[in-house]
Amino acid sequence: MTEPQKSASEWFVYIIRASDQTLYTGITTDPVRRLAEHQSGKAGAKYFRGRSAIEMVYVEASDNRSTASIREAAIKKLSRSQKLTLIG
Repeated sequence: MTEPQKSASEWFVYIIRASDQTLYTGITTDPVRRLAEHQSGKAGAKYFRGRSAIEMVYVEASDNRSTASIREAAIKKLSRSQKLTLIG
């Protein structure tokens, strides 16, 4: 996956594939750093205790934290098959 370009105030919605093939959705200002945090277990989500963050499979830019949070919530409401279609 190519590294997304970022500006000073840009936020990103991302999806990570876990070791058990589940999909985790979150937001960040730095997707590369956030994946590393999830993989290291330090400052990562509790979701990754008992499973590993394998790869970031989707990144979408948002203009600000508010729109990123709204998009994150919308993605979390999708079914697994809809998320798989989204990530292509």
